[in-house]
Amino acid sequence: MADCIFCRIVSGEMPAEIVHKDDLVTAFRDVNPQAPTHVLVVPNKHIPALTALGDDERRLVGHIIQTAVKVAESEGLNERGFRVVANCGPEAGQSVDHVHFHLLGGRALGWPPG
Repeated sequence: MADCIFCRIVSGEMPAEIVHKDDLVTAFRDVNPQAPTHVLVVPNKHIPALTALGDDERRLVGHIIQTAVKVAESEGLNERGFRVVANCGPEAGQSVDHVHFHLLGGRALGWPPG
């Protein structure tokens, strides 16, 4: 979608610090980090929200989580731990209508968040 900021990052039209990219997903640093490591993992295909995921996206969701774990490993977060979070809808804090998972780490993360 032309007006989706994450689609524009995936296509290379908008700059971002990409930490991983393959045929299914792109991972890049958040411009407003909430932790020392804050990476967004997004599907390359535009999907507006978790509620729009269908049975066909099971492999994709698994791949997103596996990618988040690989990025966490490459960022040195394995020993201390990390968090992977997906928000769905405005009241949950989803500010971009494109499925995305936040990888957070590098400091103690309290619960509940924010």
